[in-house]
Amino acid sequence: MNDRTRKLTFSALYLAIALVLPFITGQIPEIGAVLSPMHIPVLLCGFVCGWPWGMAVGLIAPMLRSVLFGMPTMYPTAIAMTFELAVYGALTGILYKLLPRRTWSIYVALILAMIGGRIVWGAAQYALLLARGTAFTLELFLAGAVINAIPGIILHIVLIPLLVIVLEKAKLTMNNP
Repeated sequence: MNDRTRKLTFSALYLAIALVLPFITGQIPEIGAVLSPMHIPVLLCGFVCGWPWGMAVGLIAPMLRSVLFGMPTMYPTAIAMTFELAVYGALTGILYKLLPRRTWSIYVALILAMIGGRIVWGAAQYALLLARGTAFTLELFLAGAVINAIPGIILHIVLIPLLVIVLEKAKLTMNNP
């Protein structure tokens, strides 16, 4: 199997996980909203397959999940998440490829991707809600992107680097410098 076929296969797997993983927390929407389970496979895809594949999975997952399962709601949530997750997948892939292969690089790439994705999410929310005539204040941004997201942020900072390290050791990463 060539590298492109492997990346396509792994990306499809990460997309499938992004569609299914939210069912684990879906019975209690408040928990799912704060743990952000759909973010995990998108972030991993960027690290493992590279930025184009991570970005593609991030672009597709929220919209496809909304169409198939009705969650997240299409407007404005899935649309804003599409931009956010695309940035997550792209930035993890780009930064991980550019930074030296050290454990700290995984954390730097992850944290910068999460910051970038949240800023893009805020901009998308602002534009989408402005189009509807609804205000999106700095307080709403901070609540949605930071305060309410703290459990998910902690989960991602603990889980993602561990998974990337395990996948590297198993020689399952294809995002080579």
